[in-house]
Amino acid sequence: MLQSLDLLFTLLHLVIILFNLFGWLLPHLLKAHLIFALLTLASWLVLGIWFGIGYCPITDWQWQIKEKLGEHNLPASFVKYFADAVTGYSFDPALIDVLTGLSFGIAIFASVYLNIIRFRRNKRLKNA
Repeated sequence: MLQSLDLLFTLLHLVIILFNLFGWLLPHLLKAHLIFALLTLASWLVLGIWFGIGYCPITDWQWQIKEKLGEHNLPASFVKYFADAVTGYSFDPALIDVLTGLSFGIAIFASVYLNIIRFRRNKRLKNA
């Protein structure tokens, strides 16, 4: 049961990460992407006030499962954990955090641009 939950959380993590990074590329999901990206940002920053910047409740829950499965000394970041597991290399956590933040920053900028700035510009052009 715990192994199935661990796998489910890994899949959920991957879906969330992929959607946060690339959901803005799908025009029919633009609004959903912006909302989801803002919720992710709120988790990282607002919940981060109490739990540490970059806090993700899904990571927290998955780490509880992994500890019950016997894994210990887990990194703060799922991205680091997954990158290490896939490559067999131990990445510097600071590097992973910078790359994660940079990638997410680019995606959220693109989403804000497409959802708000371009929308307003197109609306203004239609009304002119």
